[in-house]
Amino acid sequence: MKYCGNRVEDIKIAYIGGGSRGWAWGFMSDLAAVEDMCGTVYLYDIDNEASSKNEKIGNEIKNLEGCKSPWNYKAVEEIGEALKDADFVVISILPGTFDEMESDVHLPEKYGIYQSVGDTAGAGGIIRALRTIPMFEEIAKNIKEYCPKAWVINYTNPMTMCVKTLYRVFPNIRAFGCCHEVFGTQKLLASAIEELRGIEKVNREDVKVNVVGVNHFTWLTKAQYRDIDVFPVYREFAEKYKETGYGKKSDENWMNRFFSSTEKVKIDLFLRYGSIAAAGDRHLAEFCPGSWYLKDNDTVESWGFALTPVSWRKEDLKKRLEKSERLYTGEEVFELKETGEEGVQQIRALLGLRDLVTNVNIPNYGQIPNLPLGAVVETNACFRANSLTPVFAGNIPDAIYPLISRVCGEQEMVVEGALKRDLDRVFNAFVTDPNVNLPINTARQMFNEMIENTKKYLNMYFS
Repeated sequence: MKYCGNRVEDIKIAYIGGGSRGWAWGFMSDLAAVEDMCGTVYLYDIDNEASSKNEKIGNEIKNLEGCKSPWNYKAVEEIGEALKDADFVVISILPGTFDEMESDVHLPEKYGIYQSVGDTAGAGGIIRALRTIPMFEEIAKNIKEYCPKAWVINYTNPMTMCVKTLYRVFPNIRAFGCCHEVFGTQKLLASAIEELRGIEKVNREDVKVNVVGVNHFTWLTKAQYRDIDVFPVYREFAEKYKETGYGKKSDENWMNRFFSSTEKVKIDLFLRYGSIAAAGDRHLAEFCPGSWYLKDNDTVESWGFALTPVSWRKEDLKKRLEKSERLYTGEEVFELKETGEEGVQQIRALLGLRDLVTNVNIPNYGQIPNLPLGAVVETNACFRANSLTPVFAGNIPDAIYPLISRVCGEQEMVVEGALKRDLDRVFNAFVTDPNVNLPINTARQMFNEMIENTKKYLNMYFS
């Protein structure tokens, strides 16, 4: 890596999960949109054919009109080659396949437990973590060996437990987790300001927020737009839309039908607790007792969101595989379109090309005093040249402290149990999850079934 005036060249980025047919393409597009840095992205994936196709797709981008930065892409078969002396590491992997996720999400339904996402919290999130944590354990060891000073950006869920594992295995790692859920809430607050205060074109970045909590169960304790305290505005907004919801739940197409919501869960939590819940309704619902928002399909429908079936994810994967083939053969031209994710902007800030304050998932160094030190939390942090500093967020408010502290403790227990290969310890966390509202013997039966269905990826727990 070298600095040439206001430009940084020869940057090495290792992309773990480089065969991705979604996140990797978005990352490529975001890299192409910045003029002040360039280098090589090394694509590593257990599916080398997929990363090799992304190599060709990525290397065609520099020839597209509108590309501002000529990045090179190289697929490699060994993780060490990707990581050796890397400046940055990006992790975006699927732990297992959608067959395993199908069990995570849908097996609990026969026990009366419904999940809208199933990748972070609840029964599905915990079983997914059992597959993910050993993978991140190996990734952390390899980073320690090949690029201990690299900045590591994680996009994989369950976010909190992935980042915790990286630090638990390699305490000196420089890692953080990125999530866009807060951005969506900033956009909602911008819409409320526009509608109720008559101000046009409010950018979400200009709504300054104080972020506390854990990933996908994130809350805002302050929100300010210029000289406007946004909390009174949002209360008006919440009262206005608490019955009808905001917007219309889409039934127009396959994707929107399972991903849209009318923000009623978010609004309800604000009116209950006085802090702004700052994630999508599908995620927020899974951290609450199942009787609130996920009791059954009718309850979910009444709250204006949807259960996302894994069958949709499988169908979407087929479409992305077909698109990958078209991009690879040249039948389809890659579309340069910025994603709104901040990973590339965070890289620019760490290189000293800009300053940035944004929400990330990192260990608690005291930025939230009433949560355990070392637990991974989501707060704002300041990115500057080779520096990532958490912004003091203050205590979790008393009203929501019991909700968040319980989640924090559960996640800590799951990581420790997984690293020690202690499934009984993991089960103790599993059975206390608010959405696993079952007699203990029934919960154990469901746990064992879910383990059996994904056992192909859990050999390390039985050796």
